[in-house]
Amino acid sequence: MNIVGIVPARYASTRFPGKSLALIAGKPLIQHVVERCQKAKTLDEVIVATDDSRIAEAVKKFCRVEMTRPDHPSGTDRIAEVAARCPCNAVVNIQGDEPLIDPAVIDAVAGALVQNEMSTAATPIKNPAEYDNPNVVKVVVNMAGHALYFSRRTIPYLREAASPGGVRGQLAAFPFLKHVGIYGYRRETLLRLVKFPVSPLENAEKLEQLRALENSIAIAVVKVEYDSVGVDTPEDVSRVEKILRMK
Repeated sequence: MNIVGIVPARYASTRFPGKSLALIAGKPLIQHVVERCQKAKTLDEVIVATDDSRIAEAVKKFCRVEMTRPDHPSGTDRIAEVAARCPCNAVVNIQGDEPLIDPAVIDAVAGALVQNEMSTAATPIKNPAEYDNPNVVKVVVNMAGHALYFSRRTIPYLREAASPGGVRGQLAAFPFLKHVGIYGYRRETLLRLVKFPVSPLENAEKLEQLRALENSIAIAVVKVEYDSVGVDTPEDVSRVEKILRMK
């Protein structure tokens, strides 16, 4: 199976304009992401998908870059445009703001595409601060390892352990899972998915993976120990640099 890793990158960002080109330890953020992707064993190629000439000019020094339309509503739509003209069997969508992405997570998500048409990753919630945080997306899976639902709410609700022990008691009583924002798609599945209109649950939760579930596309969830460290604000740059120094 020919699998391509595609990293969507745009210049506009409400909280951090131009963050793809922000320097982290002397390299643009997007270069850190690409270099982590290039260490994955399952990807035949890594491509950056962007609509910005500044990003394209920087990226072409170390990676293939594909220009896309500027009006895509999401990163998924952006990578689908590239996938439509790319002779591959499958695509892994890697977030362009995660400079510490573990190549093993990419390989796990890509590997799940051998028997599934869509895949993603999840990790156990360990930090009590993430339990009720709506920015931390939760996922529940069935016995076959496929997603039942994603939500910004904490799911499932533990009826028998609702009060004792507070949040720490909840986390000790059940293996709550946090969604890790990386996706794998069979090429034909991705191209089919972006043709569906925004679904009711997707619109309610503002989670585009719910469009797949509402249209009967099963999502395999691989469980990993990796906990994402994203760059959302300028303050996150120094945090990532500190982690890099420690490594």
